[in-house]
Amino acid sequence: MKYYRFLLPAFLLLSIIGRAQTKLSSFSPGAIWPDDKGVHINAHGGGILYNNGVYYWFGEHKIAGDAGNRAMVGVHCYSSKDLYNWKDEGISLSVSPDTTNDIAKGCILERPKVVYNKKTKKYVMWFHLELLGKGYSAARAGVAISDKVTGPYKFIKSYRPNPGQMPFYPALTPEADKVNCVNPANKSDGFFCRDLPGGQMARDMTVFVDDDGKAYHVFSSEENFTLDLAELTPDYTGHNGKFIRIYIGHQTEAPALFKRNGIYYMIGSGCTGWAPNAARWFSAKSIWGPWTYHGNPCQGPDSQITYGGQSTHVLPVAGKKDAFIFIADKWTPKDAIDGRYLWLPINFKGNDIEINWTDNWNLDVFKK
Repeated sequence: MKYYRFLLPAFLLLSIIGRAQTKLSSFSPGAIWPDDKGVHINAHGGGILYNNGVYYWFGEHKIAGDAGNRAMVGVHCYSSKDLYNWKDEGISLSVSPDTTNDIAKGCILERPKVVYNKKTKKYVMWFHLELLGKGYSAARAGVAISDKVTGPYKFIKSYRPNPGQMPFYPALTPEADKVNCVNPANKSDGFFCRDLPGGQMARDMTVFVDDDGKAYHVFSSEENFTLDLAELTPDYTGHNGKFIRIYIGHQTEAPALFKRNGIYYMIGSGCTGWAPNAARWFSAKSIWGPWTYHGNPCQGPDSQITYGGQSTHVLPVAGKKDAFIFIADKWTPKDAIDGRYLWLPINFKGNDIEINWTDNWNLDVFKK
């Protein structure tokens, strides 16, 4: 009898371990997504870097309880070779115990994105930063660097981009379309001119590296009424002063930028706090525009709320043609650690894009 009593708990333990270690072979948008330890992945508002055959997922580390959107730990990193199964690589950027530090524990640190600089051989992380106890008034961009992709990353600085700089305008841009700080034409222009001396506000953001190695920082600015697309310095750790304004006067958050067949695409969202809204997409033949607004790429039931999520990144799948994954977060502000991830394939119809909901899918939907 004692022998059987021992066998039963052992069998149950092995069963639990077996489930935790089951390899995934598909995506289930909105479901709990366990890492290699069986714990739901904790990388919200994140982005993914493909480096030497491995994908690295960086995102906001949330905690249980009433911390809400405050950064109490830092940026979490995971790695994967197949995009389905992720290994916990730990905290790549830690917040500081020093309350005077820009990234002090309890600050707001959102949407981290990491890119690799081939010239400096450094990994560069950008993120939206709000200073401790200041709400959302700071509206800064923060940057950190590392010699190793998983970190630890060293925080360098935070600031508002391009102080004293006027936007770049392509040739033949009408004077009426240029910002005039003597007589601002609209509310968004007014915010731009207000912030001109100290630099433009930088909230929801992404970073994109083009085929020529130049990197660009895209961020919500002017009280979120306009997107800025700004070129970074050659080492990717600062701005060089050249930038444009996109979709002026229309509140846009959550930018995600990618490129296909020489055309630049960007997906974003409206501004409705933590509540989901309709996604929006833009395209341009030049990174400097003009950028054309195309409406909502999502189709079918719940498309007007982006299936309950909000864009954060578009991932090109290595080794596959026209393979891009739309990555969104399903926010749960009352229990931030339970936030879910919506990964869906992007469908191309000519140069147009379309996103459809599917309960379960795998990379076989893309051509090799």
